[in-house]
Amino acid sequence: MRKMCISAFSLIVSVFIISCSTTAQVADSNDYREQAIRILESVPLFDGHNDVPWQYRNRAGYKLTELDFYDTTHLDPPMHTDIPRLREGRVGAQWWSVYVNAHIPENEAVKRTMEQIDFVHRLIEKYPDHFELALTADDVERIFEEGKIASLIGMEGGHSIANSLAALRMFHRLGARYMTITHSRTLDWADAAGDDPQHNGLTPFGEEVIREMNRLGMLVDLSHVAPATMIDAIRVSEAPVMFSHSSARALTGHPRNVPDNVLQLTAENGGIVMVTFVETFISEERRRHFAERAAYQQKIEYLNPGMPDVVSQAMEKWDEENEAPKSTLEQVADHIDHIRDQIGVDYIGIGGDYDGIPTLPLGLEDVTTYPDLFAELLSRGYTEEELKKIAGLNMLRVMRGAEEVSERLNREYGPSEILISDFE
Repeated sequence: MRKMCISAFSLIVSVFIISCSTTAQVADSNDYREQAIRILESVPLFDGHNDVPWQYRNRAGYKLTELDFYDTTHLDPPMHTDIPRLREGRVGAQWWSVYVNAHIPENEAVKRTMEQIDFVHRLIEKYPDHFELALTADDVERIFEEGKIASLIGMEGGHSIANSLAALRMFHRLGARYMTITHSRTLDWADAAGDDPQHNGLTPFGEEVIREMNRLGMLVDLSHVAPATMIDAIRVSEAPVMFSHSSARALTGHPRNVPDNVLQLTAENGGIVMVTFVETFISEERRRHFAERAAYQQKIEYLNPGMPDVVSQAMEKWDEENEAPKSTLEQVADHIDHIRDQIGVDYIGIGGDYDGIPTLPLGLEDVTTYPDLFAELLSRGYTEEELKKIAGLNMLRVMRGAEEVSERLNREYGPSEILISDFE
């Protein structure tokens, strides 16, 4: 009887300890989130890449009158972004991506990119209490202090300039402040990640594009480019470079991620890697799952030529039997940890890629979740000062570095008159 009483007492004590431990963990989690919110309210949280303009193109033909940006949750499927959720996520500075398909004719890409930029300007004008166009780091700080979201324009892909430095200059005049050197296709002057290389990086004209971007003060974005292009661009650029939405290749072997040797070069250049939430960039398990799926589909198509129904049924069965692993908020934090361990916190930012991807990591389902990521980093021992750098101070430093280089180069020489045909 005495043994039974002792056993019952031990059980009660164990339950009490577990209960207290769980309560403490919840309390710690809430404390970290509240602390994260205070941090994000003290500095402008930059997101390096958001594809709302592309969503409006596909869903409403850019018609703001047909799709209210105060609420996009009711759409099918819902968008990841709208004004209330940006506010809840404490976003202070948003790089709006202006993207067009890299495989359309480049002259057409110029026009379509202008349409994307026009949409960003109209979005800002329609919601002036919430957005204002930012062209400089000082603009960002002023707009943030006024309680609005600084809106910056980033061009996603050098195909949008159609081999023309004049077009590059005009896009800068329209407000573009970064350009991703390539998207998914190798250009006449630069190799892209995931496409067949043709130049071993940048051509001489490609190097001139980098120099002209430096003179303009337009940031050189190296997400989407091949490693050789990353290395060439960092070598040529006198201004800090950026990766608007890429993570660490050492953790996930996706070609869009940044290798460790390039991380080192980025730090030496004074640039920034804005860690992204794209699931196959974050989870190696998920990346391999889809590689296996693609290989299986290729096999089924080879065995059943001209029989799409058979292929479709086989793939449905494969998907039922092989659930895709999910990436997580914690894995995103792992990528931040890795970059910190390699080069320090001074070169890290955040580039979610919201509304440019169909699925997101568990815990990062929409733009409201930034405080949760910063709470996770607090739980891992990051200081408030380190998180202020990751949130916005690093990006402001990079912008100011590019502005200083631009001022100096404009005193030294004027617009480049070099044509791509000069190298033929």
